[in-house]
Amino acid sequence: MATLFFCFLAFMLAAYAVLDGYDLGTGILHLRLAGDDAERRQLLRTIGPLWDGNEVFLVAAGGTLFFAFPTLYATSFSGFYLPLIMVLWLLVLRGVSIDLRSHLGSPLWRTFFDAVFSLSSALLAFFLGVALGNVVRGVPMGPGTTFFQPLWDLGPDPGILDGYTVLVGATVLATLALQGAAWATYRTTGAVHDRARGHVRPLWIATGVLTAATTAATWAVQSRVPEAMLGEPWRLVFPAAAVVAFVATPVLHRQHRHRGTFLATSAFIFAMVASAAAGLYPWMLPSSRGAQWSLAVHDVAAAEASLRVGAVWWPIGMAFALGYTVFVHRRFSGRERAE
Repeated sequence: MATLFFCFLAFMLAAYAVLDGYDLGTGILHLRLAGDDAERRQLLRTIGPLWDGNEVFLVAAGGTLFFAFPTLYATSFSGFYLPLIMVLWLLVLRGVSIDLRSHLGSPLWRTFFDAVFSLSSALLAFFLGVALGNVVRGVPMGPGTTFFQPLWDLGPDPGILDGYTVLVGATVLATLALQGAAWATYRTTGAVHDRARGHVRPLWIATGVLTAATTAATWAVQSRVPEAMLGEPWRLVFPAAAVVAFVATPVLHRQHRHRGTFLATSAFIFAMVASAAAGLYPWMLPSSRGAQWSLAVHDVAAAEASLRVGAVWWPIGMAFALGYTVFVHRRFSGRERAE
């Protein structure tokens, strides 16, 4: 049951990365793709009915973590208190900027909130990558299953920001920008469409270089990943799927198959998150002080009886969430034109 809920949690995090990824990417490129207020509204209309619903999967992942792995929830949320508060404020600023930008007709007002939207989207993508990097690299956790990390390295223990986690953050930033460019190409027309299409190939190259560097750094920093991948080859299915999706992206892009390009970038993101989960399993939070202090799935899981009850209700709730997601994306699937 604990392994099943590990898979549930990995699925929700991967789904969140894909669904919120394209609207984060749209925000990252917002000021580069739109030349005036009409074009900025055009871009915002592509995500307007969707962005808040996409974040349901982040909330659901937090709820599943609290229910199925309470020890991990307590340990990680207390240790990552500062970056979690930063992520929370960035989520708030991003939502506020979308809702408030059109409340006044002043160009200064709208420009300010457009800048807030773009900056908060970029920082949110970066810090989500930093969070992933911390989990993969490990945290300074000892026998008390507690830890504290400064924002950067101030001693022998790694900080939240170090060379590796900044590299992962930059990789996630470039990857979501690539997905955002593919999304804008797929969902817009006119000048915005042309600019977005012109960004796909450079961002694809940047993502490839950063992903290769991050993969090499991960194998050097976290020995568990190469041991797991090479020791049990079934885990290699996920990075292989990521490679296929990544290679398919420029092929579909050259053929002007814009929907396929977007789906390929989304599949790449989903497979990369799944690769991280497969590389760490059964660890959920590695310790940088020694493998004996790492938290594994069965060490932090709730009681078996509770998980059995949750295994009945989780698919029901997820079916409603996925059904709504499919419906709203099909309902608002047309291309947006500049006013």
